[in-house]
Amino acid sequence: MKAQARFKSVLWMLLVVFALSPAAVPAQQANVPAQQANVPTQQANASRGLDEQVQEIKSDVLSIAAELSQLEEKLLYPSGTQVSMFVALAKGDTMRLDAVRLQIDGQLVAHYIYSAKELEALRKGGVQRVYVGNVTTGDHKLEVLIDGKLDSGTDVSRTEHFAFRKDVKPKLVGLTLAGSDSGNKPIVLGEW
Repeated sequence: MKAQARFKSVLWMLLVVFALSPAAVPAQQANVPAQQANVPTQQANASRGLDEQVQEIKSDVLSIAAELSQLEEKLLYPSGTQVSMFVALAKGDTMRLDAVRLQIDGQLVAHYIYSAKELEALRKGGVQRVYVGNVTTGDHKLEVLIDGKLDSGTDVSRTEHFAFRKDVKPKLVGLTLAGSDSGNKPIVLGEW
């Protein structure tokens, strides 16, 4: 929803800037007779100049949108209360991860269902930020539930409970997941 609102705002800014730009409506165009031979050349030059201006405006709008996104994250998740949760698969693990659900202090904070492309990225060593939010300083309880399938076709559903402490600085929590047939612990909590 926020992305749609941001997109609409950026679109309106582009339209306003385009409409107000001096190249959008050349003042001399109404006074130039249509019989002049250089009219097509002037129009081509004006069109090229307009295209360059539009591209410049687009790049400016995109950089402003990136800055706004960073400011929004700083305002919504101040560093004193910010906690980020990351998910990775254990190296060499072949479990097909279907979904991850996270609860902090009994409240559902993230529920993610993985696509085939995302699973492939995790298998290649990728890490996914599955949650960013605010928690108070102090001790908290984390419940992690994973659903997946082993190579043998057996369904896997595992729940683990962890405790973590949030200090004044931002907290980065990593969850390494593995299938039960890999010999690794199914869910390992680590601080990054």
